[in-house]
Amino acid sequence: MPSLLEFQNITVARENGKVALDSISLSIDIGENVAIIGPNGSGKSTLIKTITRDLYPLANPESSLQLMGQRTWNVFDLRAMLGIVSNDLMSICTREITGREAVLSGFFSSIGIWPHQQITEGMEARAGELLEFLEVPHLADRFVSEMSSGEARRILFARALVHNPKALILDEPTNSLDLHAMYSLREAMRKLAQNGTSIILVTHHLPDIIPEIGRVILIKDGRVFRDGRKSQMLSSVALSELFNVPLELVERDGYYHLW
Repeated sequence: MPSLLEFQNITVARENGKVALDSISLSIDIGENVAIIGPNGSGKSTLIKTITRDLYPLANPESSLQLMGQRTWNVFDLRAMLGIVSNDLMSICTREITGREAVLSGFFSSIGIWPHQQITEGMEARAGELLEFLEVPHLADRFVSEMSSGEARRILFARALVHNPKALILDEPTNSLDLHAMYSLREAMRKLAQNGTSIILVTHHLPDIIPEIGRVILIKDGRVFRDGRKSQMLSSVALSELFNVPLELVERDGYYHLW
């Protein structure tokens, strides 16, 4: 089985010409649950945009990029293989669309349902299953703009899962959430991981790393700083070096916290 993603010597520059990923090499297998950690500006979001084909690496004969064994993808086919929940997506879901419409729009990679898009009975059934699975069927007829941040994130989870993707990519999923919403979202992440959905979590909040995640990749200055088992990567020494500040790590019930 091919890897979920395989990067070799990938360099990516942003619009201002600044290099955000610097000759990065990285492999993640289908079925792995992985956390990617780094400070602000380390290249985490650029890495996600490179995976989703929103950004492309600089041309280099010594570099290669494959997703699920393929070098080239129709972006709409790729979106059916990878579920994405990001702050960028959260920010554009401000139209007056219902939770049900937001979930169904995942079939078309749109925001909301448009007149030319045909909804089938199978799509309706799948949306209903996901709303039930994520314990938010009561949000089906509520406008997303009227939901709390935590409720809206669960709707985006359901939207990302409509195609039963190979992996769910989460970019800072608990950003701006209160404590109750954070807890609920992490429980949803655990439920998905336990049901076989691969989780790729990008964050700088250690408590987001659910117990089901077994591998941690530390990113610093656009490079892989360290990569390995969670028990090895999450240490006071490694994280102090990563964030350039003295830190003490505490683990409790499978969750990690920094002081």
